[in-house]
Amino acid sequence: MYKEIGLCCPICRLPLTQDNRRLVCRKNHSFDFARQGYINLLPVQNKHSLAPGDTAAMLHARRSFLDSGLYLPVSNALCERITKYARGNILADIGCGEGYYTAQTEKNCGCRCIGIDIAKEAAKMACARSKSIVWAVATASKLPFEDGSADIVTAVFSLFMNDEYARILRSGGIVIEITAGNDHLRELKELIYDEVFVQNKQPSPCGSQFAAVEQTEETFRFTAEGELLQDLLLMTPHAHRIKSGRGDPFEGKDRLSLTADIIIRVLRKK
Repeated sequence: MYKEIGLCCPICRLPLTQDNRRLVCRKNHSFDFARQGYINLLPVQNKHSLAPGDTAAMLHARRSFLDSGLYLPVSNALCERITKYARGNILADIGCGEGYYTAQTEKNCGCRCIGIDIAKEAAKMACARSKSIVWAVATASKLPFEDGSADIVTAVFSLFMNDEYARILRSGGIVIEITAGNDHLRELKELIYDEVFVQNKQPSPCGSQFAAVEQTEETFRFTAEGELLQDLLLMTPHAHRIKSGRGDPFEGKDRLSLTADIIIRVLRKK
């Protein structure tokens, strides 16, 4: 199975094959499966901190919020593009977090999915989403895939790594990227910041390896109540930018109507 999806050793780049409860390459670099089922392909030399990536608190808040279904339009937009543009079914979800969008694409698109995140806690949580998805701890800057092994790369609210995406994609493979638009969670920002500046957000440059297929901006409204308000705040970077002494931005509010504004970009490898 692991040879089929093209995982490679993060140390020497040779193909990985399964040997009982571990993956091993021809140079005998060995990576054991964790008890939960994920595989750690992040060598210590590729880590820049003791616990890189999102914290456990952020991940648990994100799981609670996403399981509410309030961001289902984001998942639907992703799956619609996969169904429309993909020419194969090996999908690498980069920055998969706790696995919500990866599991949605497996369920609705029938893809053979691999979820990658740099946070070990994310991989642990993702294992509860699906036992048939391959979950791995790895860095997006050095993805543990052989060249040309993936048909689809998805990046939902995560960094765009054009050179690595181009390397792991087959010719004609696609990247589907979803990023925050200018008005995304505007009402939340207005509660946190003294002034909300008008921005002109655009996706990162994609480089010469890709041809643009589609770029669309979509908005939808949703209402978060009670604990979901706190979950929404905690799963975003805004929670860490609240000025000391400012207090709870939701004080006196038990529900809030918000704008979701997303930019969906589809690229095809030349």
